[in-house]
Amino acid sequence: MTTSLPDSILVDRQGAVATITINRPEKLNAINTVTARGLSDACDMLSANDDVRVVVLRGAGDRAFGVGADISEFKDRRDDPTQAQDYEEAWGTGLANCRHPVIALIKGYCIGGSMGLLPETDLRIAGESSTFAIPAGRLGITYGHDDIAKLKRLVSHAHALEILLEASQFPASRALEIGLVSRVVPDDQVENEVYATAERIAANAPLSARWHKKFARRLLDPAPLNDQELAEPYLCFGTEDYDIGRTAFANRTKPDFKGR
Repeated sequence: MTTSLPDSILVDRQGAVATITINRPEKLNAINTVTARGLSDACDMLSANDDVRVVVLRGAGDRAFGVGADISEFKDRRDDPTQAQDYEEAWGTGLANCRHPVIALIKGYCIGGSMGLLPETDLRIAGESSTFAIPAGRLGITYGHDDIAKLKRLVSHAHALEILLEASQFPASRALEIGLVSRVVPDDQVENEVYATAERIAANAPLSARWHKKFARRLLDPAPLNDQELAEPYLCFGTEDYDIGRTAFANRTKPDFKGR
């Protein structure tokens, strides 16, 4: 779709569903700086495209969603506190700011910085043999305030500390139990489940999906909603999609939403 992305990031579109693949299978999809920046840029590109309604995020192959940050870069790019801060900022914010619903398709290992991507997604569907961990404590690395806050979007305070302090691997069944993932299915059904889910979302009004995502994210901020924010949900009643949906419901026909 674009020539500006690195080879380690692939973007494909089938209708309204776009897929971003972290493409480093020889490294179990470990994320180096170039890949992280490419992921952010790909998300920005898709977010700006109104024809996209859902984004699927996955790793190449069946062995790993990803095993985290590429440790081979640490000596050159993460060797002192200043370097480490610059390194984190270089990853970009495209995934966090994506307007469209994002589904994580998780197979195999989902470790460290790769697991750290999950709170920026909206649904997380994993194969039953998937394995999760944040091994920062085994490397002498500290998760920052923002990263811990993001983790706590999905799991409780106690479970976040369990993950960080033990730094141990845990199975998909435990990830589901504590709320880290939305759904666990047999390994051979993960792709079908993810793309069936994506198609169901894409069939709904895209403006509704984008607003629901925006409002849910805003409610993570404890600051009171202002008057403009309180009024925004009513904007849907002035859209073409509302007319389409209301008419289709009355006529018992399938709506063909336009995103307007």
